[in-house]
Amino acid sequence: MTDPQYPLIDNEADRLKAFSGRPLSEITLNAAAEGDLSSADLRIQAETLQMQADIARQAGYDQLAANLLRAAELTRVPNGEVLQIYDLLRPRRASYDQLMQLAAHLEQTYEAAENARFVREAADAYRERHLLRE
Repeated sequence: MTDPQYPLIDNEADRLKAFSGRPLSEITLNAAAEGDLSSADLRIQAETLQMQADIARQAGYDQLAANLLRAAELTRVPNGEVLQIYDLLRPRRASYDQLMQLAAHLEQTYEAAENARFVREAADAYRERHLLRE
């Protein structure tokens, strides 16, 4: 497989699919008007985010690439759980142990190693800055 080319919509359209697996070419205004689309048809697929990360990295935007890879991992996590993660990552919302448990859960349950690493870094930073829940 070749490196993805930017912009994806112009150069990789045949590889783009919704979370549901439906090809991007089938996600149209008419399909929406006729009620033929599901919520999974409107969600991004992890592979698309990974392609965007590859493009960002090739262009020298390593931080953006890392963010896109974490987003790709999060496509495997239920939306309700993602909201709980965001809440726990706010200052003074979680203890150090809770954040470590969250990191382990992300890694073991969803194979989200980059997100787990991010949570561990946040836990260490919060501990240094006294931003953990007592």
